Amino acid sequence: MPKLVIENLHDLSIETQKERTLLQNIQAAFIDWMHPCGGKGRCTGCKMQVVEGGEHLTPPSPQELRFMEQGRLRPQERLACQSRLLDGCLKVRVPKECRLPHVHYSLPK
Repeated sequence: MPKLVIENLHDLSIETQKERTLLQNIQAAFIDWMHPCGGKGRCTGCKMQVVEGGEHLTPPSPQELRFMEQGRLRPQERLACQSRLLDGCLKVRVPKECRLPHVHYSLPK
């Protein structure tokens, strides 16, 4: 089963289901993750920084490509609401601008 590791949430590890987006998998694990547009790909609030394993993700969605063209998503960033983990292990970080105030994030290594 594919695995998501959130580095700055104390290396939290989540087993994911391929048919769900990463946001859906994160929510199923009862983890708070910013998603202002409700997970519809209309904003960049659920952005994540890919640390390693990006090759295991689905290709960028049309929404992500649009945000990349606009400069709102960097090459190593993806939207949790638009990406699915197909296999392997993906390690990500929550960027500063997408952190929730009530969640305790760990320091970078």
